[in-house]
Amino acid sequence: MSHARITKAAVLQYTARGTQDETLPIVEALVTGAAKAGAEIICLPECANFLAANKPSLRKHAEDEADSRSLALLTNLARKHHIIVSAGSLMMAADPNNPEDNRAANRSFLITQDGEIAARYDKIHMFDADVGDGKSYRESDHFRPGTNMVDVQTSKAHFGLSICYDVRFAGLYRKLAQQGAEVITIPAAFTRPSGQAHWHVLQRARAIETGCFVLASAQIGAHDDGRETYGHSLIVNPWGEVLADAGTMEEGFVTAVLDLDEVVIARQRIRNLQHAPNYS
Repeated sequence: MSHARITKAAVLQYTARGTQDETLPIVEALVTGAAKAGAEIICLPECANFLAANKPSLRKHAEDEADSRSLALLTNLARKHHIIVSAGSLMMAADPNNPEDNRAANRSFLITQDGEIAARYDKIHMFDADVGDGKSYRESDHFRPGTNMVDVQTSKAHFGLSICYDVRFAGLYRKLAQQGAEVITIPAAFTRPSGQAHWHVLQRARAIETGCFVLASAQIGAHDDGRETYGHSLIVNPWGEVLADAGTMEEGFVTAVLDLDEVVIARQRIRNLQHAPNYS
């Protein structure tokens, strides 16, 4: 596309298996397909490389960044197809400088067209919840939370990074937008009960509040740990309109054209990011 402020994005949707050996062939096929469909920005869901059955399995399969097969595949695909890849989140091994902490990192990567890592973001908000599906989710037992907000300027757009449960903390997104973010990635593995109740309204709200495009790539289906995820990967524009919805597609992607001038227009219409109320 010739206009510098217009780009095409794709959000993937699939069911991550319990190991990357099972999952990475799906990822490669979908990224390749989306690139061939003309997408210049391609987003993967949370737990993009695998969704472990239990904590021992997570510990066994979590990767070190330096020799990560998942990250190597995605950087190679970005370079091969000259695309920006949001790695959603990959399951990374615990901090080698803190061997007593055996929790993994739930880490998002933004990869540029030359295969370089432009940004890393560790999920800040841990999903410790009981959503009514018979499972008790305690991410803080398995993952070490991040502490830093991350945004990055690329040749296509200014990105703000987040992951799944972060979507319920609006203050993070307001700050990302005030830092200049135009496109916010919200990769997810949303449970079916909470997804049915909250998924669309939360994604649209974050877009509306920030005047940003939201790219929300999602897991779908039954996973090895017993959870069932909701799907409905979304692309939402800065006015809160859903441009693409993958629905209950079991494996695939949807695309939409992003005109980044719409970010400017939305923020001119409603200037809430410029207002700083002082509540007491």
